[in-house]
Amino acid sequence: MKLRSIFQSVIISTTILSCAIQAKPVYVATTAIVEHPALDAIRDGVKEVLNENGYTGDNLKFTYESAQGKTDIAAQIARKMVGDEPDVIVAIATPSAQAAVTVSDSIPVVFSAVTDPLGAKLIPNLVKPGGNVTGLSDMANIGEHFSLIKEFVPNLKAIGIPYNPGEANSVSMLAQAKKVAAEMGIKIVESSAPRTSDVMIAAKQLVGKVDAIYAPIDNTIISAVESIIKVGMDAQIPVFAGDTDTVSRGAVAAVGYDYFDLGRQTGEIVIRILKGEKAGDIDVKMAKGTNLFVNPKMAKRMGIEVPAAVLARATKIIE
Repeated sequence: MKLRSIFQSVIISTTILSCAIQAKPVYVATTAIVEHPALDAIRDGVKEVLNENGYTGDNLKFTYESAQGKTDIAAQIARKMVGDEPDVIVAIATPSAQAAVTVSDSIPVVFSAVTDPLGAKLIPNLVKPGGNVTGLSDMANIGEHFSLIKEFVPNLKAIGIPYNPGEANSVSMLAQAKKVAAEMGIKIVESSAPRTSDVMIAAKQLVGKVDAIYAPIDNTIISAVESIIKVGMDAQIPVFAGDTDTVSRGAVAAVGYDYFDLGRQTGEIVIRILKGEKAGDIDVKMAKGTNLFVNPKMAKRMGIEVPAAVLARATKIIE
């Protein structure tokens, strides 16, 4: 009887331990270089997909940390995340992705909102990148963006681009912009803004030199885009953006991605990893979907009108 009692106790203990292991929540750690609407929307999209796939409540540990626009903080966050041993790290925007990839050699890293993952040296190739890294690129169609600007400004000769030379995605974007602009007979005037406090100065340096300002998908620029909007209103230079979320903040127009949907696309990659696929076996995805947002009120405040043809095909009109 005593042996039987011991055997039953072992079975009960084993069952309790098994249940405890099964009850362990999936841990997805997310980080972004800075908080702004587009990157926040990606985070929220990832979480929604996790919830839809049964990872919710006690079944999910979901954390988020912002690096507040500072690469040194991004590195600290990445090291802390690796120490916490999550099941997956979701790194939003190039600096955070670079920080995570540098310190994680086994924990899967899924990047999102990275313009040029090859140029940022996150992966060696887009197809089956190998290792523990994959993700989603939001490479913008610069030609489409510049064509939209030309609809608003038919005699467009020069576009000003403030950017952070310390962001790999911005350097790649600028190179692409110069190539596209040359093909269209447009001059690019660049203006450096290494910090958010430099953004207004960079925008002011473009006054008198350009017919329009393009605020690219650059985390430093987007974080302080209101400074550029103010310069645009004061100098009567229309400001356009590389992301649609910036239109509600004062840009005249933008054709681009729905970043919440990009978050959902990123979330689908995370689900595949949680179900057993290796990150390095998953091809890097290119963002899908295009929206056109316009802000007629801000167009007037910057001295132009929204063309009827643009209004007719707009996905969303900001009132």
